Amino acid sequence: MILPIYLYGNPVLRRATEEIDADYPQLRQLVDDMFETLTHADGCGLAAPQIGKSIRLFVVDGTELTDDYPECKDFKKVFINPQLIEQSDDTCTYSEGCLSLPGISENVVRAKKIRLYYQDLDFNEHEEDFDGFCARIILHEYDHLEGNVFTDRISPIRRQFVKGKLQGIAKGRVGAKYKTR
Repeated sequence: MILPIYLYGNPVLRRATEEIDADYPQLRQLVDDMFETLTHADGCGLAAPQIGKSIRLFVVDGTELTDDYPECKDFKKVFINPQLIEQSDDTCTYSEGCLSLPGISENVVRAKKIRLYYQDLDFNEHEEDFDGFCARIILHEYDHLEGNVFTDRISPIRRQFVKGKLQGIAKGRVGAKYKTR
């Protein structure tokens, strides 16, 4: 089922998230719905707060990006209760957008490499290194779990430039080709 994506201004996007366990109700269906929503919205990552759930869960699917970012080959994963362990001092800048902030894209500086602890859908524990665009996707979604959006990471001057657009999104003046809330 395609779920509505919560837009900038909704308080759920600013809340800290809670860890979940294997007893979380209908978790597999929720993950399936998140992947379907992500595909429909033509995104590469979707965090639970973006669909109104304050839980530590996000899904990614970078497989469509493989031509430009070979590291994204087979990069379709579920991340439950992730914790960022380490990130490199080596950074790169790239223009990011977000399904919760349609129509806005800005350059964001992020670490090139990260180490992440997470659980998969069967609650098996993993500690894994990611780099390149995979790391960027994860860090973007991880920010959502911490109550942040990518515009929090841009310069104050750029934030002033997008302030009007953000206010418009918060007031519902936005067009998106996917269901929003």
